[in-house]
Amino acid sequence: MLNQNTHSTQNIGGTQVAARSTKRSIVLVSLLLAFTGAAVAAAGIMQRQSATEELQAIAGQSAIPTVSVVHPSAADATASLVLPGNLEPLNSAAIYAQTNGYIQQWLVDIGDKVTKGQLLAVLDAPELDHQLAQAKADYSTALAEQNNALSMAERATKLLKLNSGAISAETVEQRVRDAEARTAFSNAALANVRRLEALKGFTRLTAPFAGVVTSRSAQLGALVVAGVASSTPLFTIADTTQMRVFVRVPQHDAPQMVAGQKAALLLPEYDNRPFEAVVSRSAGAVDPVSGSVLVELQADNTEGALLPGAYAQVSFTLSSNSSRVHIPGSAILYRDQSPAVATVDATNTVTLKTVTIGRDQGSQVEIVSGLSVGDTVISTPPDAIRTGDQVRVMATAS
Repeated sequence: MLNQNTHSTQNIGGTQVAARSTKRSIVLVSLLLAFTGAAVAAAGIMQRQSATEELQAIAGQSAIPTVSVVHPSAADATASLVLPGNLEPLNSAAIYAQTNGYIQQWLVDIGDKVTKGQLLAVLDAPELDHQLAQAKADYSTALAEQNNALSMAERATKLLKLNSGAISAETVEQRVRDAEARTAFSNAALANVRRLEALKGFTRLTAPFAGVVTSRSAQLGALVVAGVASSTPLFTIADTTQMRVFVRVPQHDAPQMVAGQKAALLLPEYDNRPFEAVVSRSAGAVDPVSGSVLVELQADNTEGALLPGAYAQVSFTLSSNSSRVHIPGSAILYRDQSPAVATVDATNTVTLKTVTIGRDQGSQVEIVSGLSVGDTVISTPPDAIRTGDQVRVMATAS
């Protein structure tokens, strides 16, 4: 009985010990798993943080733009200035009819050379002919009445001097006044005749100067009405022995456009043949719209190679200012309507400089002020670049 109880007690104690051992094992495994999970989580967090820092570093590097730079080149001692110009004849006149009539005959056509006073066309003006005949008749009547009045006034004056009492002083004065009135009326009639004769002379259209006929609209039998503003000229005469060339010169080059300054005319129809032109005068005022000065040149055209209305390139050789430099046209930025360039210093920090543009030569632009040869200029700056930005210089070109 005692042994049986003792054996039961031992079994219960062993069971309790085993249970406690199992609990400890479970706790140890749980702690081990917890530590392992924490270690894994910490490693993941550190890895993500490292990746984030790496991405931030890469993003920071990517935010700094990589640019190419150039150094401005100094302008030459002399520079060529090429500007578009328009050719016009030294003299040009549009010939209109100054009296009404029908075109009876035209004698010249476009391209014909004419001399001063040469007959161009004849008008038929029958109404004017009738008016002139009537005016001459009126003048003849007025002249006869004038002569009669003068004769009567002369006889009356002589009778009055004889003191015979045959005529009164009042009658003499009346006849003298009547003779003066008849004379004035006769003069008016004569003036009307001369006016109509002058109009009759306008039926013969002549050249005002020697030149070339550049247009003709006269047609046989066409009615011509004088004094109509919208009418087309019957002929246009141009004196092309000397041509005028008009050029608009930028304001900063205008002081060199003095009388006698030579230039070369280049026309597309004469590829390798320059024509000499000489500056004759300048407008002396800057056009507020274009910022340029109108300059006139003259060129000899005795050969007739230059045509009125033609387009030409006018090439000037001018002295250049040593302070002027050249940069690529792509380096120009326009901020607040003012051109600027982006320069880079030794620390790769950007500074925007406002500049004054001289001649735009396409791929190259002349800078008059605001830039020097020692500056480092971004050749193609981003639109959003600002003063103080950092950049990475990719290459430096001379």
